[in-house]
Amino acid sequence: MSEQDIPRAIPNALPVGYRFNEFEIKEVIGGGGFGIVYRAWDRQLERTIAIKEFMPASLAVRNDDLTLVLRSERFSKTFHAGLNSFIQEARLLARFNHPNLLHVLRFWVQNDTAYMGTAFYSGTTLSQLHSRRPEMISEAWIRCLLPPLFGAINTIHREGYLHRDISLDNIQIQENGVPVLLDFGSARKAIGNLSDETETMLKPGFAPIEQYSDDNESEQGTWTDIYALGAVLHTLIVGSPPPVSVVRSIEDNYKPLVQLKPEGYSLPLLHAIDRALALQPEDRPQTVDEFAALMELSASDINEIFEVKVSGPGTMLVPVEEEVPAPKAAGWKRFMVPGLVAAGVLVGIGVGALMAGGGDDAPQTASAPAAASTPAASAPAASAPAASAPAETAKAEPAAAAPQVAEPAPEPDPIAQVYIKLQPGDKVAMNGNPQALVPSPNGFAMLQLPPGDYRFSISNGGQTRSQSITVDSEGVWLLNPQS
Repeated sequence: MSEQDIPRAIPNALPVGYRFNEFEIKEVIGGGGFGIVYRAWDRQLERTIAIKEFMPASLAVRNDDLTLVLRSERFSKTFHAGLNSFIQEARLLARFNHPNLLHVLRFWVQNDTAYMGTAFYSGTTLSQLHSRRPEMISEAWIRCLLPPLFGAINTIHREGYLHRDISLDNIQIQENGVPVLLDFGSARKAIGNLSDETETMLKPGFAPIEQYSDDNESEQGTWTDIYALGAVLHTLIVGSPPPVSVVRSIEDNYKPLVQLKPEGYSLPLLHAIDRALALQPEDRPQTVDEFAALMELSASDINEIFEVKVSGPGTMLVPVEEEVPAPKAAGWKRFMVPGLVAAGVLVGIGVGALMAGGGDDAPQTASAPAAASTPAASAPAASAPAASAPAETAKAEPAAAAPQVAEPAPEPDPIAQVYIKLQPGDKVAMNGNPQALVPSPNGFAMLQLPPGDYRFSISNGGQTRSQSITVDSEGVWLLNPQS
């Protein structure tokens, strides 16, 4: 969930310090007509998370005992439809483990409403960034933004779902510039359908004509999200969204970008956006891949981002800085990685080009305790004393008979997560050593690496691609070696 730059007073918000078992609310960081977002501390796993509460302000208010009560009994059906959609959305998002999609950790029902706990994302929304720092927006910046967004949207589409609420407010730009696509707005849609307020629930300019239709379910498809994404790009380039699609259906006054020719933008990009904003669904790109091809998003565009070393794992959960007594290093090391896995440090990657990173709560990995000296009794037996040595001498000087043997120093803890894009038949070697990597269905394989210099070589069909990286700080690397 997004962190707002300036905390706001949100009506009906739970008080700071409120506890959901192990979760303690630390701050209210956002809110709207359908929910409130909190920054919370997971006391059990010692990490910062975000909690989103289903709170439709038009239908319910907070009671003195902090439960929600309906403003009127006639809102009961609408409220519960929205609540059910909120829960279903949480379940849906929890199925995905893509770095550029909101990552849901768990959800629960309490206070007569529902909550979802998610990874905590720093940064700001694309809407805020566009209004406060418009000088950042350029074609090069947009081409860096798109591959991870395309990957996130493709992940949703390939599972047979639609987002239906892509807008500048629902794209979080982390501090390292990598985007995260936020919630689907399912509850908003359900409430709109039952309250005859569908039109007011849609974002003007971003919703295509089929979302206003009475039979919109049958008419919507991947092209629906592509229209909304085209509207996002239109807004970034010219400063305003395209005309409302319902108005366009009466008199289409949309001015194609290829005619406006805004300075600094190429015709292929402008043409692709114009096609995405076609009024009729069949005239738009039908898939994200087709949309990317229209704007000539080349391998070099994607590669430029792959080669950027990310400063920190932002979209990941903050690992535990453990306070561990000084056991033997070997025993501590054996439990360290599973502990971090449980803390949510390992995140699978979905379809797409990029891995996100960077955040306010930078992970602090606990340093390995110094190796304890090995007692003489546990040391390997030394060679037998000379036959002429008296038995008393051997007993009096056990150190000479059994010298202490120090355990080898533990290897450095992994601090980097490296994701490698693989094709069928690819064989990977790291610093000349073959690696048995099995990519996930999205084509990425992951390694955890300690500090050091690494050269990756990928061979396939007699051709070899390679790329080198230096791991010197915590972070995430995405590799797509080229020949």
